[in-house]
Amino acid sequence: MPSDAGRFDAVPAQRPWVPKRVLATPAALGWPQGLAMVERAAALGAEVVRLKSDRLTGLPDTYRDAKSTLAVVVAPPGKRRPQPIPPSADWRFDLAAGCPAHCQYCYLAGSLAGPPIIRAYANLPEILAALPPLLGQGQVTSRNAARAGEGTTFEASCYTDPLGIEHITGALAETIRQFGAWEAPVQLRFTTKYDGVAPLLGLAHGRRTRIRFSVNAAGAERFEGGAPRMAQRLAAMRQVALAGYRIGLTVAPVMPVPDWRAGYDRLLADCAAALAGVPDPELTVELITHRFTEGSRQVLQGWYPGSALEMDPDERSRKTTKFGGVKYVFPRERMAELRAALEGSVARHLPAARLLYWT
Repeated sequence: MPSDAGRFDAVPAQRPWVPKRVLATPAALGWPQGLAMVERAAALGAEVVRLKSDRLTGLPDTYRDAKSTLAVVVAPPGKRRPQPIPPSADWRFDLAAGCPAHCQYCYLAGSLAGPPIIRAYANLPEILAALPPLLGQGQVTSRNAARAGEGTTFEASCYTDPLGIEHITGALAETIRQFGAWEAPVQLRFTTKYDGVAPLLGLAHGRRTRIRFSVNAAGAERFEGGAPRMAQRLAAMRQVALAGYRIGLTVAPVMPVPDWRAGYDRLLADCAAALAGVPDPELTVELITHRFTEGSRQVLQGWYPGSALEMDPDERSRKTTKFGGVKYVFPRERMAELRAALEGSVARHLPAARLLYWT
């Protein structure tokens, strides 16, 4: 293992995101968590608008204004119902929807209706109450011999980056505490590009939370506006690993950027350096290639006109999903080339890691 882990100890954290406006519904303000969110946002300097009804009104028209708006709302019953989320985990549940980052490949584009505001859910107790009945009921880790050691897994970052808004919501810390106290074979999982891990370091997590850091090669990192730089993410990863959390790497989206072989190899070497000396990170790795749908391509081109990100359907292979949708992925030869190189780098730099999947 590389021995230069100390270079991550002095990396300063990025300043937390602050919304310009917070829209709070009456129903959300009826929950202690909703009131706390509004108070924290106001203390940071956000303008708070207390709506007169539970219908969101006054939503911004422009992308920039939408991305600086936080809505504190109540998740309706349909949003509180966990859903299967293969190949990542048994079940998905949502603490929020939307993300403050400006990633030009954003996977939420085309998935969330309306302007890209961030919706934070105030009724956290109701959301978490839906999880215990699902113990042992999943199809990804609950009944998979290769991953059975993870227990029943619950993914909390399908439609948001929960750490990016944690300083306002407090929802992630409360969820980690509840999983830590859950005496059962379970695991909370979430992926993040953010580095504000300080509120999580002293929690009684019981090693039932795996924090996965979304990382990418330098040539791809330039498409991730507003997110902490790679050194900041790796510094945060080292902090939570030393605090005893299980760790994961989500290398995504893998792209053949210029000098990509050296770039991804250097990235994985840096990840190994950041974890040097950590007693037992129980590291997992997920490798996810870039893909898009026609709908997401149109949305992203509207959000980021002039982006250099390649999204040309003629350069891709057309793949039909199990739900009948169409997504565009790299051609088979390119996929094989990328896979061989990245899996080789994982084996070379992180030999103890479990590679969960390539997609």
